Amino acid sequence: MDQVRVYDREFKINSVKLYHESGKNLVEIAKRLGIPESTLRGWVKQFETEGSNSFPGSGFVTSSNEELYRLRRELADVKEERDILKKAMAIFSRGKT
Repeated sequence: MDQVRVYDREFKINSVKLYHESGKNLVEIAKRLGIPESTLRGWVKQFETEGSNSFPGSGFVTSSNEELYRLRRELADVKEERDILKKAMAIFSRGKT
């Protein structure tokens, strides 16, 4: 089974800075740090987009994702309500035949 690795904010920021300041390509830096190239590429992209707001950590939501999380929670609630109503309709409709 694959192990999920969790990197702290400081490591991510230092990795991005190393990439920008070293003059080496992304593949070399990722290999040197022992992380997948795609992971470092994502960090670089996020840092370029969000700057100091990058990598907020577990439990913190960036403003760009706040509405997405809210809508997902709302959708889950609505689906649960729908399922409850379906079950109730099935129960009540049994007695009407």
